[in-house]
Amino acid sequence: MLIILSALAAIIPMSIYLVLIWKFDRYDREPFKLVFTNYLWGALGAIFLALAGSLFFSLIASFFIKDSVQLTRFGAIVVAPVVEEITKGLFLLITISNKRFDNITDGIVYGGAIGLGFGMTENFMYFVTYGETIQNWIMLVIVRSLFSGVMHCVSTATLGAFLGMAKFKSSFKKLFYALTGLFIAMLIHSIWNLTLSYENIAPIGFLFMFVSIIIFISTFAVSLHGERKIIFNELKQETERGIIPESHLVILSSPQRERKGWFDEGKRRTYINAATTLAFRKVQLRNSNGASKAYYQMDVDNYRDFIKKLLQNV
Repeated sequence: MLIILSALAAIIPMSIYLVLIWKFDRYDREPFKLVFTNYLWGALGAIFLALAGSLFFSLIASFFIKDSVQLTRFGAIVVAPVVEEITKGLFLLITISNKRFDNITDGIVYGGAIGLGFGMTENFMYFVTYGETIQNWIMLVIVRSLFSGVMHCVSTATLGAFLGMAKFKSSFKKLFYALTGLFIAMLIHSIWNLTLSYENIAPIGFLFMFVSIIIFISTFAVSLHGERKIIFNELKQETERGIIPESHLVILSSPQRERKGWFDEGKRRTYINAATTLAFRKVQLRNSNGASKAYYQMDVDNYRDFIKKLLQNV
C-alpha cells in the first residue's frame, strides 16, 4: 500500500507541473511528445547515471572524509549537485539539436521537464525509504512536492535557458553560456541541499527556494513576452509584403488568437501555427549559417506560400 501511495504522491504533482509548464508556453508550444521524452530522461536515464556517479564519487571521498555525518553532507552539498545537474543536462545537448529548440523559453520547458522527471523518481525513492511513519511520510510528500522536486525543475530549467541563449551564438559563447548555466544550476541545487543539511538554517533554504521559484516564473513570463514581440515584429514585415492581413497582426501575436470567430474555425489553428512558425523561422534564418541557413530559408519560403494559399481559400 505504501508503494502505491508513494508512487501516486510522486507522479501526480510532478505531472501536473509538467502540463502547466507546457501549457504556459502558449505562443510557440513545443511538441508534447518531445517534452515528455525529456521528462522520461529525467525520471529514468538521469536518475540511473546520477546514482552510479554519486556512488562512485562518494566512494572516493570516503578515503579522505572518515566522519560519516560529514561524508553524507559532502555528498549532498557537493557530489549530488555536480553529478545530478550534469546527468540531467546531458539530454538537453541532444534536444538542443532539434529545430524546435530555438530560444530561452524552449530551454526552460525542456530543462524543466527533465528536472520534474528526476524529481518524480527521487521523490518516490524518498517516500518509500524514509516514510517510516504516517507523519514522516506526509511531511516528506509536502516538502518534496513543493520544494525539492521543484528545485530540480528550476535548476535544470536554468541550464536549459542558458542553452537557449547559446543556440545561435559563436562556439566560444556557446561554451560560455553552457558552463555558466550549468554552474548556476549546480549552485541552486547545492544551496538547497546545504540548508537542509543543517536544521538551524533550514528556514533560509525554504526562503531561498521560494525566491528561486518566483525568479523562475518571472523569467518564464519575460521570455514569453519576448516571444510575443518576435511574432509581432516578424509578422509585421509579412503584412508589408501583403502576405498576412494587417487586421490579423495584433491577433496572431496575442492571446486573442485563441478567441473563436475571427477566422475560419476549421483552419484557425493551422493558420496560427503556420504564422507563428514563420515568425520564428525568420529569426532562426538570420542567426544561422551554412546548411542550416539554407534549410531555414527554404522553410520560410514554404510557410509564406502555405499561408498565401490558406488565405486564398478562406
